[in-house]
Amino acid sequence: MGGPCLPARYIFTFLASAGLAIIYGLKVNLSVAIVVMVNSTALSEMALMHDSHSGESHSNETINPEFACTSPDTGTNQTAPSQDGPFPWPEPIQGLVLGAYFWGYIVTQIPGGRMAELFSAKWVVWASVFVNVVFTLLTPVAAQISYIAVLVVRFIEGLGAGVSMPALQVLLSKWAPPSERNKLSSLVYAGMSLGTVIALPFSGILAEKMGWEAVFYVQGGLASIWCVLWLFFVYDSPKDHPRLHPAERSLFEKCMENGGAKRPSLPVPWKSIATSVPFWALLIAHMCNNFGWYMLLVELPTYMKHILRFNIGKNSLLSAVPYLCLWVFSIIWSNLMDFVQNKKWISTTAVRKLSTAVASLLPALCFIGVSFAGCDRTTAIILMSLGTMFMAAMYCGILANPIDLASNYSGTLLALTNTAATIPGFIVPVFVGALTHGNQSVGQWQIVFFTTSGVLLAELIVFTLFGSGEEQPWNQAYTSGAGAKGRPGSAEAKQLNKRTNV
Repeated sequence: MGGPCLPARYIFTFLASAGLAIIYGLKVNLSVAIVVMVNSTALSEMALMHDSHSGESHSNETINPEFACTSPDTGTNQTAPSQDGPFPWPEPIQGLVLGAYFWGYIVTQIPGGRMAELFSAKWVVWASVFVNVVFTLLTPVAAQISYIAVLVVRFIEGLGAGVSMPALQVLLSKWAPPSERNKLSSLVYAGMSLGTVIALPFSGILAEKMGWEAVFYVQGGLASIWCVLWLFFVYDSPKDHPRLHPAERSLFEKCMENGGAKRPSLPVPWKSIATSVPFWALLIAHMCNNFGWYMLLVELPTYMKHILRFNIGKNSLLSAVPYLCLWVFSIIWSNLMDFVQNKKWISTTAVRKLSTAVASLLPALCFIGVSFAGCDRTTAIILMSLGTMFMAAMYCGILANPIDLASNYSGTLLALTNTAATIPGFIVPVFVGALTHGNQSVGQWQIVFFTTSGVLLAELIVFTLFGSGEEQPWNQAYTSGAGAKGRPGSAEAKQLNKRTNV
């Protein structure tokens, strides 16, 4: 019997990746739009008035090339008036606006993971995207009211987005066969970079040609199409799919526990998780990795405007280049890891540690290089692109690791680690805003980049020493038969422990 023309697991992978692309695109579009929403000229005048009243002088901050590179267009380091917007939000306010999303994002991680495990991961993901679409459309209205209204809108977007990653982890545990786990997981999570690749230049073009409001109206409207496709084509597990091809159903029955069927709800072994060294290594590594990830995701457009002095069109296009490199490298790396693992040349633990090393050490070295590149735009862009590209290895490292440790609780584990990993999301904008407020200089950004490198090196050390890709004993603590709850350690559970899990 021949197989399907387009397997259902690949349709799921495409739509799951597209869903993450939408969520990340709607997350980063504000990073571009805020560049033209903020009135930099008014802020400079306000700073000069403050200095004149206080008897201080900061004239060097606006005219000394030491503090910002000269513009490739004008030969000066002044902000072009055409790039100014209507809102005189200083850097600390900008940091709060950019960081508000992550305050909401951190709240719903654990509830989202448990809802996906206990009820329907499909509907949890759908609701996540739907909330982001609706409140993206409301962003321009909120901005006209007050920056506080924008904070509220972005906070709610974060609440919606927070459930997406844990829910997708649950779906991957049902739809990704072990032999394709690295590839399918990487393709799904590569949606984060793909959304960034598309949203950054698209946002720049919309802002430059149609005004900053179009960034939110156009992207929110287009993203609504996905909500219909997801409902029709995606199901919680292969067992639930009414149109699954018999050949693909047979594949899942052979290589997946219960044919990929959703398990009855199981109690979470919280004490075992809390005392698990591999879990804590994963949590710390995920948190450190996200510090570097959010530095690139949120602050790269700001660095390219204020230091490298690119206008909004070039800024958004060049800001997208690193994520295009990341997306391409994620496909290459995941296929390589699947190949060497299926050949049994290296273990799952080795794959996870090697991938995490690539995603931490190499970007750290690139950040250090950027800090010394100064106003050398070509070198800075190349190093930023390489550093971001190597981040793609995290899809086969820390983001694939929860399924290894405990497939039955992969949504909860990712929710826990992603909760901790969200903390850098609101620390990074505030940290950068505090360092660069009134002092957008190469020297201040060097501090930013050296700090980021140090955090990434901490990730490398912790996960290399304490990480693991092996299933943990507590994953089977309550699996003593179909539908059984609360009876650990039965003979059936021990036998089940020998089987391949997802």
